[in-house]
Amino acid sequence: MKRDSRLSGVLHVLLHLAEAGAPRTSDALAAMMQTNPVVIRRTLAGLREHGLVRSEKGHGGGWQVACDLETTTFYDIYVALGEPALLAIGHRTEMPGCLVEQAVNAALGDAFASAEQQLLERFKSVTLAELARDFNRGMRTHRETHR
Repeated sequence: MKRDSRLSGVLHVLLHLAEAGAPRTSDALAAMMQTNPVVIRRTLAGLREHGLVRSEKGHGGGWQVACDLETTTFYDIYVALGEPALLAIGHRTEMPGCLVEQAVNAALGDAFASAEQQLLERFKSVTLAELARDFNRGMRTHRETHR
């Protein structure tokens, strides 16, 4: 199973937008993310539908954060992305005829469900504002150690 890195990428983009204080074009965001502007536009259009970002066309236009960083959680963004699969591991077969594999699937299924629930609960407790504060702390530390 291929890894889905959209949540990580969107958090990256949202933090850039939050720190920018001014609209950023799809081209500028794509350059930061080393991807195609179309990928940025498609992804952010989905977030716009959930009220997380807004966009303006024309000179001086671009993408901006539209949500409250203090109340918007990683879970909100995860939902806006369509709730992608959280785990890249799974069962060898979904409908096994072998009793051993049925037992394995049951045990793994319980573990997977528990892990996913814990991860989603964590997503619900981390806000974009906390991410921004962590970033800013890291930037201050970086500046102080590189003077």
